Amino acid sequence: MAATQAKNAKRAALKGTSSKKALKVRHSTTFRRPNTLKLARSPKYTKSVPHYPRMDVHTVLVQPITSETAMKKVEDSNTLVFQVSLKANKYQIKKALKDLYEVEADKVHTLVRPNGTKKAYIKLTSDYDALDIANKIGYI
Repeated sequence: MAATQAKNAKRAALKGTSSKKALKVRHSTTFRRPNTLKLARSPKYTKSVPHYPRMDVHTVLVQPITSETAMKKVEDSNTLVFQVSLKANKYQIKKALKDLYEVEADKVHTLVRPNGTKKAYIKLTSDYDALDIANKIGYI
């Protein structure tokens, strides 16, 4: 027993103990990363102050457009023409017109002009007259 122990010690001293490395046998071609610990977030502070409303009625409707073609739209097709914010959508334009001038809009058509501004054609319902509203606003 002591002789075999001495023989193994001699072999280990000559060859080294870490000469044989065990290889991991892989049976799949894909390598899946091991699952690691995912801790829950624990922020040190929270947002306590809410942001002011970015799109209120005065930022949606920028100004009325008073060109000759816009005046023709007001007189002939009961339509108001406004320059509106680029970020405003048709629902916001309709709501802003109702809040500011107490009129109902039937349809809203928008287009982005070549100079980078947005124009809105707002067709009023038959209950309201665009000419009266334009006079009330003060651009006729």
